[in-house]
Amino acid sequence: MLGWALTFFVVALIAAVFGFGGIASASAGVAQILFFLFLILFVVAVVARAVRGKPPV
Repeated sequence: MLGWALTFFVVALIAAVFGFGGIASASAGVAQILFFLFLILFVVAVVARAVRGKPPV
């Protein structure tokens, strides 16, 4: 999922360089949503692993 967020971020940067404002903002929005979703899932996985008694890696 982080890979998709980075992909949309790169698309947003390229679109911004070429002046496509709508595409750039849409891609940046998708990248931001995916990034925060990735962070939330990561925190949930770390907490779930700690609750099971396994030490964090």
